[in-house]
Amino acid sequence: MSGGKGGEKGLRELLARLRGLSQSRAVDADSRKHLSAVVSDIERGGAVSTHAPRLESLAVRFEVDHPALAEVIREVIDALVRGGV
Repeated sequence: MSGGKGGEKGLRELLARLRGLSQSRAVDADSRKHLSAVVSDIERGGAVSTHAPRLESLAVRFEVDHPALAEVIREVIDALVRGGV
């Protein structure tokens, strides 16, 4: 991950929050699997153009039943864009 120390730390914290929220019993196994895969991909690096559409799709999926999770996903997208990851 890039984007400077502050940006990287903030992104890591968001990813940790995302992992924690995704472990809720209310989140189905398939959704957990998708979230885990995206978070792992982000942690390994790569272009924001790859991650942002997948993350946005997950945010839309969680919007109604898991609004806090959708919000954190969008915060991750913002952090990726700001950091140029």
